[in-house]
Order: sequence, then C-alpha cells, then structure tokens
Amino acid sequence: MSWRDAFAAWRDRLVASHRFQRWAAGFWLTRPIARRRASELFDLVAGFVYTQVLAACVRLDLFEHLSRSGPQTVEELARRGALSVRAMQRLLDAAVSIRLLERRSAGRYGLGPLGAPMVGNDGLKAMIEHHAALYADLRDPVALLRDEGAGSAMSAYWPYAAYPTSEDLPEQRVAEYSALMTASQPMVIDEVLDAWGFHRHRRMLDVGGGEGRFVSAVAQRAPGLELMLFDLPPVAALARQRLAGLGLADRVQTFGGSFFDDPLPQGADLVTLVRVLFDHDDEHALAILKAARAALPSGGAVLVAEPMAQTPGAHAMGDAYFGFYLLAMGRGEARSVDDMRRLLGLAGFQDIRPVKTRLPLQAGVVVARAP
Repeated sequence: MSWRDAFAAWRDRLVASHRFQRWAAGFWLTRPIARRRASELFDLVAGFVYTQVLAACVRLDLFEHLSRSGPQTVEELARRGALSVRAMQRLLDAAVSIRLLERRSAGRYGLGPLGAPMVGNDGLKAMIEHHAALYADLRDPVALLRDEGAGSAMSAYWPYAAYPTSEDLPEQRVAEYSALMTASQPMVIDEVLDAWGFHRHRRMLDVGGGEGRFVSAVAQRAPGLELMLFDLPPVAALARQRLAGLGLADRVQTFGGSFFDDPLPQGADLVTLVRVLFDHDDEHALAILKAARAALPSGGAVLVAEPMAQTPGAHAMGDAYFGFYLLAMGRGEARSVDDMRRLLGLAGFQDIRPVKTRLPLQAGVVVARAP
C-alpha cells in the first residue's frame, strides 16, 4: 500500500468516527469545515426535493410572471396559481431558500439570482419538464445500473433506439424528441458560435442537425457561409420545413439519411457534430467520425461540441448527471477531451485540440483536421 493510500485509509477512519465528527463540529478551527461538509452532504440528500421545487416554479410560470409583473404578494401569486395561500407560501419559502426567489419589501416576492436566468430560457424549461421520465427511471438506481438502462422510460422516449431503420420511425415520436433537442440547443449554440470563427470556412455540413436550429444560428453569424444539414429522413423533412419558414430554403441544403448506412454529402470544408456523439457508444461514435472524415477534403475540419466529462469545475455535470442520464437513455457516453482525442485519432484526424468556451459546463468544443 502506498503512503497516499495509507493516509486516505487513516483519514476515512477518522472522519467516519462519530466522536471525531462531534469534536470537529465543536472545535473553533475545524467548525467551519464540519458545517460546510454537513451542508454539502445534506444537499445531496435533499437534491431531488430542490429540483421539484424548481419544477413547480416552472410549471406555475412564476419566473416569467414575476419578470413581467414585478414583485408580487403571496396572495396574488396564490390566486394566479390556483393554490391556497398556505401552499403558495410553502413553495415561496422553499424557492427563497435555494435562491430561486427573493423576499422584497411590503411582503412581496421577486426573482432571485438563480431564478432570473430562467426567464426566457425555454431550453432549460424543456429539460426540466423532460426530467419527469428520467426521475421515473432513477426511482431504483441500482436496478437501472444492473439493467444498464434496458426497458427504461428514457430509452422508450428516445425514438432512434427502438427502430432498426430510419424508415420505421413514427413521425410523432421523431417530432417530440426533435422539439426537445431544438428547444435545448440554444444553451450549446451560443457557446459554439462564440468559440469558433465560422467565417473562415467556405461550406459547413451539420451532421445530426435536427430541425436546423444550429444551422440557422450559424447562417446569421456567418452570412457568406454555404450550409448543409444531414439527419434522418423524417428529421430532415422537419428541418426543411422550419428553414423555409425562416427564409433559408435557398441557402441551406437538407439531406436525409443515416450516418451509419449512407455516405455523408461531399463538398464541405467543415463538418459539425453538435450534441451527437454523446448519444452513442464508442463503436458508433467512431463510425460517425469516420463518415465525417470520408466526407472532408484534405485540410478540412471537424468540430465536436457537447457537454464533456471531467470538465474542470463541473465534474458532477459530466460524470454524475450525464453519466446517469445516458445510462437511463440506454446508450451513449459522457466523454472527456482525452476520450475525444482518442476517437478522433482513430478516425484518422490530426491536429486535435480543444477550443475554450465561455461556459464549459454547457458545452466543450474539440476541433480536428483531416490530413
């Protein structure tokens, strides 16, 4: 046993001792640490309740209402939400305690520092509503781990997992999932657009582009860039319709197909994969990257953007949240930058490097070149 392991074992025995815990909570030098650790542990125990307080605020439209109308009394909010004053007071007290709301003058309530960013954030609200399926699967986390997501509510929601070919996909199932991805994409899009200069390219192919939210954002940021989108035929049809409504029908070419079965369109010097690879295991992610490599000319670039594991300051996001989220989905991996380097290298790419984003919690970006 190394000295580090021996020290860790001694520390664990010490911290696990009830006698030591009581001493640490009373001694002036260790008291702040003991209280902080106790609070952190309780937050883990109570975390689900906190998320349900947030969900209740979203479903009652509290954040948008307070943003429009200004601070309100508990009676005003209770009438609007069709709740008793007592029930609304319970919700408001809970929301204040986790900084979603704040108490204001004259007994009114306004937005808190964590509630204000929810205003107009349709993507985050869509994910909060979507979590109902995730929480259903997490009611027995050990069973979920043993079954590795088989038969979960989340895997049933993800339409591509249940059908062997793209032609078998029901349009309604595709529309529901595609709408969620479209609503939640802005959290990633802004990070990518601010991190990479798309104007340096001639033509971009967005693979797995959904309904075209990312392509339409790039179109505004880089007016001279030619654009293509590739996704499963039912999704490409939705994208074609949406892009036409935005006046981009003549600027964006849409292609329907499967990146596992069909070659990607040629002619782009940039292929983008925005929140695509983490839905797949390594074997299928590598197949997607090889398809991108085959579509690119020498010197062309691939850009991968998605939440990444082992993100400094946000380890819980990649390893805990997305680790279990993707487990419930029944497929996919939360990958680190080093994992991305390995897969991109195996796919034949060179000059592989991460690109800094403003909020790494929301998205990491890795870019590589075709030799």
